Amino acid sequence: MKRNILDYNFPQDLKSMSEEELELLTYSIREFLIEKVSKTGGHLASNLGVVELSIALHKVFNSPDDKIIWDVGHQSYVHKILTGRGEQFDSLRQFKGLSGFPKEKESPHDAFDTGHSSTSISAAAGMACAREIKGENYEVVAVIGDGSLTGGMAYEAMNNIGASKSKVIVILNDNGMSISKNIGGISTHLGNLRTSKGYLNAKRFIKNTIGSRGSVGSAIAGGLAGFKNDVKYSILEKGGVLFEELGFTYFGPVDGHNIGELLNVLNRAKSLDEPVLIHVITRKGKGYKNAENAPGKFHGIGPFNPETGETVKKEEGFSYSEIMGNHLVDMAEENKNIVAITAAMGQATGLGPFEERFPERFYDVGIAEQHAVTFAAGLAKCGIRPVCAIYSSFLQRAYDQIMEDVCMQKLPVVFAIDRAGIVGADGETHHGIYDLSYLLSMPEMTVLTPRNGRSLQNAMDYALTLDGPAAIRYPRGNAPDSAELDENNVMSTTPAVIKNERTAHGRDVDIWACGKMYDCGIKVVEMLKDRGIDAGLVDVEIVKPLDLDAFEKNCRLLVTIEDNDICSGFGMHLAAELKNEEIKILNFGWPDKFIEQGSFEELAGQYGLMPEQITERICEYIEGKA
Repeated sequence: MKRNILDYNFPQDLKSMSEEELELLTYSIREFLIEKVSKTGGHLASNLGVVELSIALHKVFNSPDDKIIWDVGHQSYVHKILTGRGEQFDSLRQFKGLSGFPKEKESPHDAFDTGHSSTSISAAAGMACAREIKGENYEVVAVIGDGSLTGGMAYEAMNNIGASKSKVIVILNDNGMSISKNIGGISTHLGNLRTSKGYLNAKRFIKNTIGSRGSVGSAIAGGLAGFKNDVKYSILEKGGVLFEELGFTYFGPVDGHNIGELLNVLNRAKSLDEPVLIHVITRKGKGYKNAENAPGKFHGIGPFNPETGETVKKEEGFSYSEIMGNHLVDMAEENKNIVAITAAMGQATGLGPFEERFPERFYDVGIAEQHAVTFAAGLAKCGIRPVCAIYSSFLQRAYDQIMEDVCMQKLPVVFAIDRAGIVGADGETHHGIYDLSYLLSMPEMTVLTPRNGRSLQNAMDYALTLDGPAAIRYPRGNAPDSAELDENNVMSTTPAVIKNERTAHGRDVDIWACGKMYDCGIKVVEMLKDRGIDAGLVDVEIVKPLDLDAFEKNCRLLVTIEDNDICSGFGMHLAAELKNEEIKILNFGWPDKFIEQGSFEELAGQYGLMPEQITERICEYIEGKA
């Protein structure tokens, strides 16, 4: 029995391994995961919970011919190990390294790129349909968590599959409940009955033989079917009934840490020619006590000490999320109509203190951003002041609801847009570099871009005085102290109202920097000064409606810097507003492509957004070289 994960030839070696060998393999994989993720950071708890399930899937199915789709995909680390990528784990989630999510460009075993929740079953439905159109023969498996199942898209897909009767296997990875031996035993018995030759023959007999014998036969078949439904409702759990009514044959609950049970149920599901849902019970953090005791902490964690579970590096100060959440508590003490809404990210968005202080005014709607937005609209319509705290990349899932249900009715909903801009190791599915682009197109929307903790608090105070919708975007990580120019260029930094504030004058170049990029703007001003170029600086705190009071016409070149896609962000918005002015404009932002994983500094260096690079580009532009 090989002990070192890297000694295996995966996935081929799995096919010849016994159940006992597979069981021993689970220990090696968990040790490997803890060792590697403790150095790189990542989604540990969810991956420790699917070790047995991942092994069983690759034992029973033949990837990449058979398609295995991981919903969200942050639980695909074991899948990556079992498809020959173990040697790359030192680069997990690092710049130019192995992604923390499925990526087809990495391996043909990654059947579908994922990163956001509730999409796997829809993708599986499409793949199954393509299989039938082309007359091909392969299995399609979607693995979805109980959290992702709160997203309405999952039910839309199941309804479609149930109606079409396409052969799709959906595995519900449920780590939110404990398994009951009695229920498990009943379900196992029912599963054995369902896939037995006698039961399947009886189903066909009722449908094809009795049902075809005219009106009397149809009546008998109908009566037998009704009896079958009565039995089903009396035995199945409520969840099982729901899935059966959607057209799926239901198996479960199954112990997700028992390889024998998993192999048995997967082989049974594979033998059927109809939609199947397998309800698997797992435990987050399985096999690592620190993660089992604190699965939330180890859902996504930075580098940590594997012995103690403590993170290696703790940042000083407060994160933007914490500042937002704590200030919202203070505001809610004064205004009883303020409520907080989250889409399954309460702690992550800083709303933990609000939930603790005002549980009756805190609403977690699950992974359902569309519902969260329209739910907020309904509250606002009746005089409540809702604050929706949602990650930037997840809020884009609710574009239509923001436009139609909030902006069109000019409802006072405040969107606290967390993780705006580049977020780092989670990569292109999680970077929040499109919110300015989609929000700027929405009539009635106010868009604020605070640069530090103090300005974030000011933005929140201001947003809740408006009689229409407002969005406040702020980055991941800790809020820095306000950086300052030298005293000769410093102007007031405490506006009475939110406005775009000029903090330095300059006759050659005028830099307008949004949010966190203001500190970059300060460095560029200093570097230009060292090269004999007189530069001014504007702190852009309100992007829409655009405040142009700080605009100075006598400047030769206006430069914009933003942590957003360059194609349709603040720079383009400002250029359109100034199209009739005789001024040259140079915009800096992220290019028109999906930005890979990496730290902000690594990515900024890659795409020319470091202060030194911006300074050089400006100088080349002034000198006519660019």
